[in-house]
Amino acid sequence: MYFKEIAAICDKDSGKLWGQNLYGPILYVDRVSRKITANQSDNEGLLKLKDGVYVGLYPKELMISNAPVKFGGKQFAMVPLLPEEDTFRLKTRAVHSLFHRFQDNLGITSSTFYVNNMDEKEARLWIKLEWKALRKAINTDGDERQLAIRDALIFRGSNRELYQKYAGEEDKFETYEGLATFTYTLLCTNSREEFKSRLFENLDRIYSMQSYARSYGFIHGALYACLLYDKGFDLKTITTDNFDLGNAVKELYKIDLPAICRDVAGSLAVNYDIETINKEEEKRDSDIRESVDRQLSTFTEKPVVYLELESPSFDFEPEDVHSLDSFGTLYNSIRILDNWGKLSVDKGGCLVSNNLKFIRITAKGFKADKKHIYGEGWHLTLNDDWELNQVEQNYFVKKMMP
Repeated sequence: MYFKEIAAICDKDSGKLWGQNLYGPILYVDRVSRKITANQSDNEGLLKLKDGVYVGLYPKELMISNAPVKFGGKQFAMVPLLPEEDTFRLKTRAVHSLFHRFQDNLGITSSTFYVNNMDEKEARLWIKLEWKALRKAINTDGDERQLAIRDALIFRGSNRELYQKYAGEEDKFETYEGLATFTYTLLCTNSREEFKSRLFENLDRIYSMQSYARSYGFIHGALYACLLYDKGFDLKTITTDNFDLGNAVKELYKIDLPAICRDVAGSLAVNYDIETINKEEEKRDSDIRESVDRQLSTFTEKPVVYLELESPSFDFEPEDVHSLDSFGTLYNSIRILDNWGKLSVDKGGCLVSNNLKFIRITAKGFKADKKHIYGEGWHLTLNDDWELNQVEQNYFVKKMMP
């Protein structure tokens, strides 16, 4: 494993960025075998020392995700192993999870960030313009940087003027995941050029995604954090989950904005290749219509399994998320933990409603073995006080009556 390398990465920073060394307990977990390799023991003796590391098995009923987790009475940074060896990603995922462990200790915790507005066409236009301006700002200095930051903030303001009610959730998403992306990118690179290369590689990856609702915050907050860091901003002062990184950049760089950003944003957009962005979004609309025609019937034609979301935890890769417009969001593969139990979808997908209240999966290939229920590409494990009821041809997960 990479424990020594990760310790060296954290020791090199030695708390300069966030006020403390981020290194701590780490669990690498294999998704298939659920084998654990850890750098420290737990507090309950679940992990055993072997060849200088601690090993064990992660319980089948628990979620594997790139996030902090309490295991054996100790808070670990969990890192799922990748299907293919990728040294850089395994290191960055460890630092990513370690940073979230640090945030948890500050009271900045994860949630299901509700920013479905980011999949609406106008929001995507503004955010793409904002990303282009932020890239220019990071690549320049002096007056050119000032102007690019101003443009980015005008595009940001235009977006928020349209979708004011989402601003608080956007701040939380950008603070929680964006600062994590900035931190692992900075700590795991060895030069300014390598840092920018990795940052923009991440930006390009997310820019090309069909859905932004569950992905944009990872890079958005990182771009603003980069501008704050360049100007000597003390990131240790960020101690709340609703910190507005864009506003902090505005104040630090002394940027004046118009009273209504949309009054001037249109004229600025021509400087950031708005014609190409419009063509990209037209292509996306066409792809969504094709996906709806091709895939929606899987989740609407009987038989279907319906699950209601109460307090879910999600684990997925952003690349696996696709908008089906008003019908919901399609996840090609996903793992969900909720009061009713655990759902693992490996292929075939599941449809999540836009309000994050309901899930639909196909009941094709359905079979049940007590609390273990299977279908084509998915497996559902129900908790003891939940059951699956058949109503006509469909199935509904319900809490058992006392």
